[in-house]
Amino acid sequence: MPATPLAQPPATAPRSRSAAPRRLMTAAAAALIVTAATPVTLAHAAPSATVSPTTVAPGGRVALNVQGCGTKVARVTSTAFSEVRLSPGNLEATNLYGNATVFNNASPGTHRVLFECGGPGGERVTVSLQVTPGAARGGTGGSVGSMSTAQIAVGGTLAAGALIAGVWVLRRRAAA
Repeated sequence: MPATPLAQPPATAPRSRSAAPRRLMTAAAAALIVTAATPVTLAHAAPSATVSPTTVAPGGRVALNVQGCGTKVARVTSTAFSEVRLSPGNLEATNLYGNATVFNNASPGTHRVLFECGGPGGERVTVSLQVTPGAARGGTGGSVGSMSTAQIAVGGTLAAGALIAGVWVLRRRAAA
């Protein structure tokens, strides 16, 4: 019998895939891990501030609002009212708000309103407040005074019609 040669393993294992895609996937995974672990630094936008209303009579109240301070404290100063400290409107402190009453003896004209994020020395935003001559209106504040009798009658008719329709719907449901 002839001797059969013993099967020998090949000298090198055949490669079905090249090593380049595997290296590329490893590098991409490593880059993803490093990117996820790196803290994100967002560009800090300048704060913006508003005074509402922008025109007010002496003795009137204004709402003060500043967004984007990045602090939980802001201070507002003006020649039209005393210093006001703003408080956060949400947990992230991105919206700080407060109210001020314009001095009864405030001079008519434009007054500068200075918002300082974090207090004195912080980022600043300046807006204008127009003080009109005359006293603040009392009573209804103009909500009814400028309405005509016809407008009041039409509004009352609409309100009564809505009330009657509501009662009719509720009685009809109860009967069913």
